[in-house]
Amino acid sequence: MRRFLKTSGVLGLLLLMIFLAACGQDVGGSDEKESSGGEEDKVTIGLSVSDLTLERWQHDRDIFVEKAEELGAEVIVQSANGEDEKQLSQIQNMLSQGIDALVIIANNSDALSPVVTQAKEEGIPVVAYDRLINNADIDAYVSFDNVRVGEMQAEYLTEVVPKGKYFLLGGAPTDNNAQMFRDGQMNILQPLIDSGEIEVVGDQWAEKWSAEAALSIVENALTANENDIDAIVASNDSTAGGAIQALAAQNLAGKVAVSGQDADAAAVQRIAEGTQSMTVYKPIKDIATKNAEVAVQLAKGEEVSADDTVNNGTKDVPFIKLDPIKVDKNNLVDTVIADGFHSFEEVYENVPEDERPEKP
Repeated sequence: MRRFLKTSGVLGLLLLMIFLAACGQDVGGSDEKESSGGEEDKVTIGLSVSDLTLERWQHDRDIFVEKAEELGAEVIVQSANGEDEKQLSQIQNMLSQGIDALVIIANNSDALSPVVTQAKEEGIPVVAYDRLINNADIDAYVSFDNVRVGEMQAEYLTEVVPKGKYFLLGGAPTDNNAQMFRDGQMNILQPLIDSGEIEVVGDQWAEKWSAEAALSIVENALTANENDIDAIVASNDSTAGGAIQALAAQNLAGKVAVSGQDADAAAVQRIAEGTQSMTVYKPIKDIATKNAEVAVQLAKGEEVSADDTVNNGTKDVPFIKLDPIKVDKNNLVDTVIADGFHSFEEVYENVPEDERPEKP
C-alpha cells in the first residue's frame, strides 16, 4: 500500500509538472503570435483567369499578384484556357483549398452562377474582374466603363470615316463585356445609320475573341462586299489583328479604318505602322491593383466603396468603375509608353528611325 501511495504521488507530481509546462507553452505561444503581428490577418485569394494565353491577362495576373502579396495576401492562380467547364472545375478546387475571397475573370458570364452560389454558401466573397458575372450573387464588379469603351471606338472611327460602309466585328458572344462594347458603339453609330451617313454591311461576333475567327469573318465580308468596306468596328485588338490580316491579303491594310482595345503589343505596333487606327487603353495597373485591393478588403470582412451599381439579373452589384483612354498614332508615347506598359523600342521596332517620334 505504501509503495502504491508513493508511486501515485510521483505520478501526480509528474502530471502537475506537465500541466504547468503546457500552460506555460500556451501563454508563450500567444505572446509570440501577438508579437509576430500579421499572421492572423493573412488571407488567401483565389484568382480564376479565363485564358492566360492572351497577352492582356498575363499583365493583369502579374500586377494583381504583386499587389495582393504587398497587402499581405497569398494568391492561387489558375487559367481555364478558354474552357467553361475547366473554369468551373478549377474554381471548385480553389474553394476546397480554403480561400478567403474569390476573384473571377469570367470565360462565360452566364455559366458561373453554380460556383458563385457554392462560394456564398461557404461565406466566401466573390469579385467579378473586368467581366460581369450574370445571374449570381457577387459582391463587387471592378472594371472600366465598358459602354464608354465602345463609344470611344465608334467616336474615333466616325471622326476619320464620317460616311461610308461599316462592318461590325463583335467579340465573344459569351462575354457580357462584348455586349456592353456593342451597346456603346451603337450609341454613336445608330444616329448616323438612321440618317444614312453610315451603312452597316455586316455584323458578326468572333467566338472566344479569336483572331482566327475574325480573319475568317472579315475574309468572307470582303468577298461578299467586293472589298468595299470603309471601316471595321473591331471590339478588341485580337479581333482587329485578324481583320487586318484579311485586309492585308487584299492590299487594304492601312486603307480601311480599324478600331481595337487592350493596347496589346502587336496592336500598338500596328498603330505605329499605320495598319490599325486606334485602340482603347485600359491602364492594366489600375484595374489589377484595384481588384487586388477589393479582394483583400472583402477577405478581411471590410466594406468596399463603389462609384455605381450594375444589375446582373440577380442584384444591383457594387460597380467600381475605372476610366479608359483612347489611343492612336498621335499619343502612343504619352500613354502606353509613358506608363511603361510597352517600351519605345518595342512599339516602334518595325518603324524606320526617321519616321519615329522623338524618344522620351
